[in-house]
Amino acid sequence: MTDAVLAVREFSRFYTGVIGLLGDYRLAAPYSLTEARVLYELGQADATDTLDLRTRLSLDPGYLSRIVAKLDAAGLVTSERSTVDGRRQVLRLTDAGREVQRDLDARSSEQVAGLLDGAAGTEREALVGALATVRSILSRTPRGPVSLRSLRPGDLGWVVQRHGARYAEEYGFDVTFEGLVAQIVGEFGLAGDDPNQAAWIAELDGEPVGCVFCTRKDEKVAQLRLLLVEPSARGAGVGTALVNECIRFATAAGYGEMMLWTNNILHAARRVYQRAGFTLEYEGPKPNFGVDLTEQVWRKAL
Repeated sequence: MTDAVLAVREFSRFYTGVIGLLGDYRLAAPYSLTEARVLYELGQADATDTLDLRTRLSLDPGYLSRIVAKLDAAGLVTSERSTVDGRRQVLRLTDAGREVQRDLDARSSEQVAGLLDGAAGTEREALVGALATVRSILSRTPRGPVSLRSLRPGDLGWVVQRHGARYAEEYGFDVTFEGLVAQIVGEFGLAGDDPNQAAWIAELDGEPVGCVFCTRKDEKVAQLRLLLVEPSARGAGVGTALVNECIRFATAAGYGEMMLWTNNILHAARRVYQRAGFTLEYEGPKPNFGVDLTEQVWRKAL
């Protein structure tokens, strides 16, 4: 059995224990967990086709029929023949059913809020990113293509905040790193519409998940700075798309070379740089941002 299989099984055992599924699960009382899930799904729309509901929840037709009959008898659900296809049934929650569904939903939210009580903001962000990755992998649902756009008002603040939070969470950097990022971003913003500089925000499914800046080192050399990819988007080609766009812009702007400064602990970023044709020029120890680091300078001819 592979390590991945063992890890998934171990997490399943852990989580079912955490939310109480192995014992006397009273959160959904007086309804079973499946009945509560059916009520939740019906609560997301005015009307729901029975076949669509069964497919969505992977339920046996007979089992779903018995659940619907029970909820109907309790005055929570109504069933009628579809006006589009007379062979199919459409389900709706009654007013009483919607009240029950809202109550169950509130109970579930309170339970999860209790689990997260005491977790730091950066821990919650890391959890959300990890859950998005798990869902994407296990559902095998392809994500939309990576899209890059130029900066909009508010983006510079987002860049500073995300760098500060991510690097503190993942590498233990102190506030001096966020200060450096704020300085770089501030200088970029004050430069206005400098045609020799640019920056991009990467989006996946309409959400910002990364960024990169191309700034002027000198008249002949461009500098790639502030490459960031959120954990939820790693593995989707975001870093490669950002670096390639930076190189494309620098080439079109007439620079003859591009350089970048980084640290050896940023393994994923270094792989992206190597694939893009950068070569390591210098490496040496340099404690910074409250941790022991090894700085690196990479260069690429354009």
